[in-house]
Amino acid sequence: MTYAPDRLYSEVAYVAYHFHWSLESILDLEHAERLRYVEEIGRINTRISAGSGSGFGSGR
Repeated sequence: MTYAPDRLYSEVAYVAYHFHWSLESILDLEHAERLRYVEEIGRINTRISAGSGSGFGSGR
């Protein structure tokens, strides 16, 4: 299965921006693991945007 280069760049940029990981570290992740980080970053950003504080935990 091939992976669209634009999608890969987008995922790498997203994780690198938020976690400040190196390109090598991000590319070393399995595809499913990298997608999981992308999803979790999205959830954190959504919670922060909703005003629930740090984005972690229950929002207390």
